[in-house]
Amino acid sequence: METVVLTRQHIAKIVKEKGFDHFMDRMISRLGEAFRAGGHGGVTPAREGFLRGPGDTAIIEWMPHHRPGDSVTIKTVGYTPYNPEEHRLPTIIGSMTRYDDVTGRLLAVCDGILPTAIRTGAASAIASRLLARPDSRVLGLVGAGAQAVTQAHALSRVFPLERIVVHDIDPAHARSFAERVEFLGLDVRVAPVTEIEATADIICTVTSVAVGGGPVLLGEHLLPHAHVNAIGADLIGKFEVPLHVLRSAFVTADHRGQALREGECQQLAEGDLGPDLMELCADPALAEAHRDGLTVFDSTGFALEDHVAFDVLLELAAEGGMGDHVQIEHLPEDALNPYAFA
Repeated sequence: METVVLTRQHIAKIVKEKGFDHFMDRMISRLGEAFRAGGHGGVTPAREGFLRGPGDTAIIEWMPHHRPGDSVTIKTVGYTPYNPEEHRLPTIIGSMTRYDDVTGRLLAVCDGILPTAIRTGAASAIASRLLARPDSRVLGLVGAGAQAVTQAHALSRVFPLERIVVHDIDPAHARSFAERVEFLGLDVRVAPVTEIEATADIICTVTSVAVGGGPVLLGEHLLPHAHVNAIGADLIGKFEVPLHVLRSAFVTADHRGQALREGECQQLAEGDLGPDLMELCADPALAEAHRDGLTVFDSTGFALEDHVAFDVLLELAAEGGMGDHVQIEHLPEDALNPYAFA
């Protein structure tokens, strides 16, 4: 019995052969199906982890999704905001594993960095398609790091975007963003947050703001119909959107319990939240009524999304005949004798 291993090289080949757009489109489609189906009966507890690094600014977490009778997917992810500057590594590094729910056998292993970025962008596209105006043409990005790229890509697949306005506290990140999203063919302009709020139909906050360092939006110049995808909050005390904006907006979360603990929703009481994203996907009319007003999607990222992303990668790998099949686990012919090597 062998385990499927998808290496960095395999994933790069999948993306290059299938194309960025095909990969993103399939992720949006499959994730939307899973949300509409209520997660297909799976169980997704809130993530847990260990705080680490200087001042407990970093964390290593585990994010499990259980599909009873079928499989368990677990992503282990490290969030290390000082990685790019100090180690020339991504802020988010992770790996994913999948286990057979009947035997406990390891079925597959793959990178978690690209799938996390892609599925987070796809979730914003799904939420925005429900809550933003269909004719939205200006995207605002507060934060110009890696996640901003897949946010812009995903939203460009479901809206007739014409322009992106971007801000980052690091001017070099903001300046380089246009080159990183050149493949989208959109006009990109660096702008202050005030201009983003005054012009953008959809705004994504994708920052590594420190605990206690938020908000990153002012919330004083937002268009009446603006939709905000708040991505960066992932620790207690960390948020990007001002409380007065949340209180005046229709707010939906991807994972209610997780969002109330460590997302933007930690600033609110549970009764302040609208239906969660899966409920909106199952009944889009609940969302359409709010399209002309201010709306916020609290995207904390949860393991159902990782499970679906893993499904998509495994499907694409199988279609292209890619992946290594290796025997990682010691499965002796005599199950009662651990020293029985074949």
